[in-house]
Amino acid sequence: MSRRDQITMDDDEVLAFLREERVVTCATNGPRGFPHLMPLWYVVRPSPAPDPPRIWAWTFAKSQKVRNLERDPRATLQVEAGDEYHLLRGVMLETEVVVHRDVEAVGALGLEILQRYSGAPAGELDEGARAMVRKQAAKRVGLEFVERGRATWDHRKLGNVY
Repeated sequence: MSRRDQITMDDDEVLAFLREERVVTCATNGPRGFPHLMPLWYVVRPSPAPDPPRIWAWTFAKSQKVRNLERDPRATLQVEAGDEYHLLRGVMLETEVVVHRDVEAVGALGLEILQRYSGAPAGELDEGARAMVRKQAAKRVGLEFVERGRATWDHRKLGNVY
């Protein structure tokens, strides 16, 4: 078995990792040919079988990343963790992005993201928070990242032996 095979994460490990971590770096193709990298908060949602769960995020409709995605719907996502080489782990996803503009759907996504990052119990966001998300939803879009390829690594699996 190769070292690459030894550090690969299986589907369950990927899902647990994505649910544990909090920031995804999104790379789109910028207008001058350079990758445009931006951090996003995200949620993981189920997808139609047999596809793996999908990362969803929201962002301002007039952002550079949305303009980039309107031109080219491909994006690469990376979530990583670890501050020493033997602890490095991560997921890199090649994706096609569906941009959602329905304000109610975008608002629901915004509430789901706020729920995740605020730590509030499910369904217990106060009315002020809900109103803020509804107001923001009119200026935002939802980003659904449809996985087309994947690379994963978890150096902890090597037991600090290189």
